[in-house]
Amino acid sequence: MKNILIIGATGQIGSELTMLLRKNYQGNVVAGYITGAEPKGELKESGPSALVDITDPQQIADAVERFNIDTIYNLAAILSAVAEKKPQLAWKIGLGGLYNTLEIAREKHCAVFTPSSIGSFGGGTPKDKTPQDTIQRPKTMYGVTKVAGELLSDYYFTRFGVDTRSVRFPGLISYVTPPGGGTTDYAVDIYYAAAKKEKFVCPIAQNTYMDMMYMPDALRAAIEIMEANPDKLIHRNSFNIASMSFEPETIYRKIKEYRPDFEMEYQVDPLRQAIADSWPNSLDDTCAREEWGWAPKYDLDAMTRDMLEKLEKRFG
Repeated sequence: MKNILIIGATGQIGSELTMLLRKNYQGNVVAGYITGAEPKGELKESGPSALVDITDPQQIADAVERFNIDTIYNLAAILSAVAEKKPQLAWKIGLGGLYNTLEIAREKHCAVFTPSSIGSFGGGTPKDKTPQDTIQRPKTMYGVTKVAGELLSDYYFTRFGVDTRSVRFPGLISYVTPPGGGTTDYAVDIYYAAAKKEKFVCPIAQNTYMDMMYMPDALRAAIEIMEANPDKLIHRNSFNIASMSFEPETIYRKIKEYRPDFEMEYQVDPLRQAIADSWPNSLDDTCAREEWGWAPKYDLDAMTRDMLEKLEKRFG
């Protein structure tokens, strides 16, 4: 990677990934944004930015041409719970936007990273240690776009030679950018409540296990997969990656080890619960470990200590 375009650079993943790539690479690392979500602060000041709406192929092409881009990180998406309320928009951005990106990549000879998700699984998928290659029959628009995106990316690799690569992200937990409507976002919100000394109202039911990952590990995965030796990649779109799996009571008890006065109650959101129930409890990431050396660095305890420390500094 020399010159990199991040589409969706002001989102939950993009804002942090852009800064890390700028730290690691000397070439152009361009923050692609949409009107109304412009870069601010350090993200704006630390490198170039460009208006890149993924639904406008000309804007993608102009940015690729202007900055001599060789690698595109396509992070534009409508998250799971919001996508159920806006399915047409989720399709337009998730699939139409990916098609636009892959076409530009084909024409301009760019590599493309497009994250998939645990949301790409559904009914009939083994719930525990979900295999790399297994049935994927999601019942959400978010999941449908992710499965179709994996297939479309594979098609562009086998048919046109576009260097497409991807990982299936679990729920991502970060103290930097607030969550934006994902089913796993309760695992971010709970830390905010603890740091603010507020009681947490959990929208996900007890005993609902989902894979989660701390953002620093997710960012490393997104970079390491693009740096990996392509000769060793048997899979491309998309690798299971895993770090930790827990249910709400587990994370609540872990926070209470450090903040004994913290309280939580349950008010289950039927929409998010239905989505969560259709997802795996845990993923088998053996292929990622074997093909490009994936290994997480954070477990629940290390993540909890870091999240509480960082958020309590922010909220005083």
